[in-house]
Order: sequence, then structure tokens, then C-alpha cells
Amino acid sequence: MSRLVIFDMDGTVVNTGAMIAKTINYVRSQLGLEPMEPKRMLQTLNDPDINSAKYFYGTKHFTAEQSRLFEEYYHENCIVGVELYEGMGKLLKECSREYTLTIATNAHTDFAKRILSHLEVDAHFDLIIGADMVQNPKPHPEMLEKTLGRYSYGKDRTLLIGDSHKDKRAAQAAGIEHVLVNWGFTDHGGSEGCMENIEELQGFLTNLKS
Repeated sequence: MSRLVIFDMDGTVVNTGAMIAKTINYVRSQLGLEPMEPKRMLQTLNDPDINSAKYFYGTKHFTAEQSRLFEEYYHENCIVGVELYEGMGKLLKECSREYTLTIATNAHTDFAKRILSHLEVDAHFDLIIGADMVQNPKPHPEMLEKTLGRYSYGKDRTLLIGDSHKDKRAAQAAGIEHVLVNWGFTDHGGSEGCMENIEELQGFLTNLKS
């Protein structure tokens, strides 16, 4: 394998947006708060400059009750309505023949494994690291550094593919190359170097081999 390619999961490999939004609104309902508009919710979730606990629930930090409510609901419903982005299954199958593929996600590892198994793409990934396996989730680089530590690839042979500014900042802090995709939860507005569709990403990854 010539390179290490680290994928974000939510909004990059898998469209989990509807279920994440439903889960947050479920927690809000249990706390006596009004529901929020899903698109706005998902964009905010990926913004590293916004305190998500304060934005979604009005608290400085996520409380034990908020975390419990979220995890209980998501545990029961995390595979409902989730789907691979069109063409992603084929891309992963082809790329896994050339590269070592891993997942670095701010979701809980158990949820990530369950979702990827349900969608029958888990076998393409050599390693899955979720937020519960580190002290600091993205945009902190700890998750990427932990992944790098498992392999002998240098940083110059490692690439992160994600959909958010959290992914971008994590990659920059870890000193590895990154590519953002524009089909996820964050609208990058045609930013230079941003992949607009799977075909563009496939072409980019194919060129890495040369």
C-alpha cells in the first residue's frame, strides 16, 4: 500500500445528517426546548468556532443528562435512513486495493462501526477511531496522530478526506495533506481544492498513485 488515506465519516462517507438532526432535536424536546431547523443545525455542528453545547442546549458544556439522552436515542436509531453518498461504495472498494484506508470520526466508535457494517463498507477500513478513543476530538489533531502512530507511513504519505473545517484544522495541526468534499454538511462554496462530486475525488485519488 503506497499511502494512508484517513476518511471522516459523517458527511463524507455516509449521509447521517437526518438522524443526527433528529437526535439533537429529541434531546432538545426532552429538555423542554423547541426543535431547530436541520440544515442550520448540521452546519453549526461542523463549525469549530461555535460552542455546540451552548448553541444546541444552552449550557457551557455537554451535561451527563444531554450525553445520555443523545447516546440512548442514537443507539436505537443510528442506522435508520443512513446511506452512502452515491458512488462512495465503488470508490472505497477501488481505493482499498491501492491504499490503507481508515476512519477518524467525532462519532462514538461503536456507532461508527455499526453504521459502516450496516452499509457493508466496514471491511474496506483497516482502522476505525472514534471520539471515545481520544481525549480531544477534531479539530484537535489527536485522532490523526493516533492513526499515524499505528502505521509506518510518513506524514507526507498521509491524506485526510473530510467535509468540515474541523477536519481541515485537524489535518493542518497534524501536518498532513487534506481534501474537503462539498457534498456533506458544510457548504464550501466552490473553494479551491474542494471536491464537488465523487468523480472529482476519484480522479484526485487516482493521480496520487502516479
